[in-house]
Amino acid sequence: MSRLRILLMLGLAAAGLARAPEAFAWWNGDWNFRKEIDFDLTPTGADIAGAPTDVPVLIRLSLGNFQYFGDAKPDGSDLRFVAADDKTPLIYHIERFDSQAQMALVWVRVPRLTGGAKTDRIFLYYGNKKAPAGADAPNTYDASQVLVYHFGAPEGSPQDVTAYKSEPSEFNAEVSPTSLIGAGVKFAGAQAITIPASGAVHLAPGKGLTLSAWVRFDAAQAAAGAYLAQLADQGRELVLGITGSQAFARYAGGATPVTLTQTGQLTTAEWHHLAVRIGDGRLTLFVDGADAGHADADAQEIGGALTIGGSAAKGNYYSGELDELEVSSSVRSADWLKAAARSQGMVAPLVVYGGDTQKEGGHESYFATTLRNVTADGWVVIGILAVMFLASLVIMGGKAIYLSQVAQGNSRFLERFYKESADPASLERKIAGTDVEEEFGSSTLAQLYHHGMQETLKRLEGEAAGADRAQILSAQSIEAIRATLDAGLTRRQQKLNAQMVWLTVSIAGGPFLGLLGTVVGVMITFAAIAASGDVNINAIAPGIAAALVATVAGLGVAIPCLFGYNYLNTRVREITADMRVFVDEFVTRIAETYS
Repeated sequence: MSRLRILLMLGLAAAGLARAPEAFAWWNGDWNFRKEIDFDLTPTGADIAGAPTDVPVLIRLSLGNFQYFGDAKPDGSDLRFVAADDKTPLIYHIERFDSQAQMALVWVRVPRLTGGAKTDRIFLYYGNKKAPAGADAPNTYDASQVLVYHFGAPEGSPQDVTAYKSEPSEFNAEVSPTSLIGAGVKFAGAQAITIPASGAVHLAPGKGLTLSAWVRFDAAQAAAGAYLAQLADQGRELVLGITGSQAFARYAGGATPVTLTQTGQLTTAEWHHLAVRIGDGRLTLFVDGADAGHADADAQEIGGALTIGGSAAKGNYYSGELDELEVSSSVRSADWLKAAARSQGMVAPLVVYGGDTQKEGGHESYFATTLRNVTADGWVVIGILAVMFLASLVIMGGKAIYLSQVAQGNSRFLERFYKESADPASLERKIAGTDVEEEFGSSTLAQLYHHGMQETLKRLEGEAAGADRAQILSAQSIEAIRATLDAGLTRRQQKLNAQMVWLTVSIAGGPFLGLLGTVVGVMITFAAIAASGDVNINAIAPGIAAALVATVAGLGVAIPCLFGYNYLNTRVREITADMRVFVDEFVTRIAETYS
């Protein structure tokens, strides 16, 4: 059995070594952190079988999957992306980087995706406060990418991020700051965006054209068809649109117009990736990265204006949201479009976010990683709990020392008290003129004895009829002395229990404060995930783990305080019991001696 276990462990270790990538050298020592990003091309992931090249992949960084927003520069300018060989820098640009909201949208040009297996990987480097900006938006796309609108420009109108700078001549749509990928635009049925005719946005017969966009609408469009995008010139047109709840593509350039209509239905109130391409003798419609219809079509030249959202001449206005409009002067492969659709949406199975590594080598402990994910509100709760814990430690430490001094003083007093004669006033006369605390420390019994003898001697002096008569206390005087001792016992018991209530507050309140921090942290985690659109387990788990830190902190306060409170409370009860026994014994001696 032991041999079988050894062979199994060796086999697993060998498999792990075989699977591990060879690139573990640090690309540049000026960067302190590195994050692994994998591309899942398997059938259970993005399901890409080919090998698309120069794909702009969207990297969504959020509270859930990016550990160290605070260690990157506030504008993200120190981000760098490196290929799997850990040597080749990749071109990228940042659409949005918000360190306060802890989310970022970054486009990375991946030279090649090898379909069929989860083997592709890149690295994200960050944590270099002296790094200059490294983003390069135009070169994030290849030469055939002639138009890309992110709709997030500060000017409030689309800005082409490619090198061609095809800007609109007309823009009256409403900018939506929170769309699928950062900002987007809303059309209310009468707005349009017009890009004038240019040499860039142009359907050339020998090159073809690919047009794509993300769309979301709440109600079915007009049966006549709503135009998402129309490239038209001299009676020829290429249209991507929606009729009812079905995507369609139309090409009118040859002898017979060609129209393709999706077989199924688009789900309203959800984002869909729609694309049309023409070239190589075929017109193809894509819905969410899948071929939704194709037909033979002979591409003719169209070099007119590109209109987004409707046609001023025909109407056909679109009502809904639109984001990430892209135009390529080439025929993009089906795998290229599938990679785009499955890396940009709310559910992005192509991109898998791995762990983070420090420059010194080795991964951080899970506990350290979790702490780095704790949000500001979590740290506020943890700070309050820390103050409670420190205060509780001070109380428990001071109380333990005080009770120990009381117990030692009581032990010394009882030893002296029992050595004296049967006359209870004997010890009082010996210590007369001295400080009881100097003689017996913090002994509560010595204080009760001294107080009781003072009351006894005062009454004896008042009741004695003469110096030669025996000193006698009445029953009422003895009861009065007992009452005085009981009152002193109660006051000393209150002193013994002083500040113990703060321990009960820590015991009861600590877990509830921790739970409050956890609930707020979970709320923020899900809000950040909803904003970024990253819903995989790697996005959720770190944020939830960090939120649970507050509950752990609350229990970390309550458990030691519970143990300390029970211990101290037991000591207080023991001392109180000794005081009650002493009061009874003292009153009994007084009664026997002076009654």
